[in-house]
Amino acid sequence: MPYVNIRITKEKNVTPEKKRQLIEGATNLLRDVLGKHPKSVHVTIDEVETDNWGVGGVSVAELLERQQNK
Repeated sequence: MPYVNIRITKEKNVTPEKKRQLIEGATNLLRDVLGKHPKSVHVTIDEVETDNWGVGGVSVAELLERQQNK
């Protein structure tokens, strides 16, 4: 019974349709690569606020703000 946890930053462009695609894609990957039955695959998506996720010592919120100001 495979379990996949996808962690992404919470952003406006992450729509319910895109989440559906992530769930379907992860399920299909386990089916295709490991031969797992899709009904046995569990997928969760955790959305983390951008100010709670850091890269290179800076929050993603700050990185996004820098990109917008360029």
